[in-house]
Amino acid sequence: MTTRQSCDEFDVVVESVEAAATQVKAFVLRPVTGTTLPTWTPGSHIDVLLPSGPIRQYSLCGDPSDRDGWRIAVLREPSGKGRGGSEYIHTALEEGSKLRVSKPRNNFPLIESGRYLFVAGGIGITPILPMIAQADAERADWRLVYGGRNAHSMAFRHELARYGDRVEIFPEDLTGPFDLDTVLGTPRPDTAVYCCGPSGLLAAVEERCSAWPEGSLHTERFAATAPQTSGDTAFEVVLAKQDRTFVVPPGETILRTLESNGVDVPSSCQQGMCGRCEQTVLEGTPDHRDEILTPEEREAGEYILICVSRCHGDRLVLNL
Repeated sequence: MTTRQSCDEFDVVVESVEAAATQVKAFVLRPVTGTTLPTWTPGSHIDVLLPSGPIRQYSLCGDPSDRDGWRIAVLREPSGKGRGGSEYIHTALEEGSKLRVSKPRNNFPLIESGRYLFVAGGIGITPILPMIAQADAERADWRLVYGGRNAHSMAFRHELARYGDRVEIFPEDLTGPFDLDTVLGTPRPDTAVYCCGPSGLLAAVEERCSAWPEGSLHTERFAATAPQTSGDTAFEVVLAKQDRTFVVPPGETILRTLESNGVDVPSSCQQGMCGRCEQTVLEGTPDHRDEILTPEEREAGEYILICVSRCHGDRLVLNL
C-alpha cells in the first residue's frame, strides 16, 4: 500500500461564485501565484483552512485536466446543525477572496471496472461528478441514481442532463425516494457501486450491498458515524523516531494525547474521514475506527488514523 499524499498548503483566490442549487454555491479556485495547480483524480478532496481556524474538507467536482482551476461546491448547513464553516463560506467568500488550501487527497478513488453504478444523495453528488465524466470518456457502462429533497436542492442537475437517460433524477417531493431494492436488489459481479450522501442513504446502500461480491461497494461520508467508546482501556503509544512513550487513557484519542504533550502531528477533520493524521504502525494491532481505510487495509494493520482509532492490546508503536 502506498502512503497517501502529503498535505502541503498554499494560497488560492476565488475566481468565481455561482449558485449550483438552493443553498449550494460552487466556487472556482485559482492559484494566486499564476502557477498550475497540483494534479488530482476523481474522488479527491481538499482541505480549506478558514481564517478563524477551522479546517473543512470539500470534494473537487470540476475537470481533473484543468490545472488552472479547481471547483468545489458547498452546502449551507441549517443554523445549529453545522459547525459554522459553510456559513462563513456562503456569506464571506466572494470573487477575489483568498483561501489557504491543501494539496488534494483521494480516499475515494475510482477503480477500473466493467460497469459502474453511482448512487448520490444531495451534496453527495460532488465527488461523483468527475467519476461520471471519466467513466463516460472511457466509454464505460455506467448509471447514476441521484436523489434529493426537491429538484431545486439538487446541485448540478442541469449539468447532468447531457448524459441523457444514464442519469435518473429522483426529487423526493415529486417521486418519493428512489427504490434501493430495485436499484441494488440483484447483485452483479462485474459492477462497482459508488455511493456518497447522508448517513441514512449510506446505511441503506451498505445493507443492500451486503449480498454483493466483496469489494463491490465504495462509499464516502460527509459525517462520521458515532464512535463506540464503551470498554476502552488505556494503552501505551510509542514514538519510535523520538524514543518517547505516552499513555493514552480511556476517552482520549492518540492525537489528543500527543498534542497535549507537545508533539506536533498534522490533523484536520478529527473524525477519521480525511486521512491527514494517518501514521505508519510498526508494532501493535490498531483498533480501527475511521471511515476511509478499506477492509484490506484494516486487516493489514500498517496504517492508523490517530484522530479516532485506538489499540487492540496495551502497546502501539508508530513511525513518528
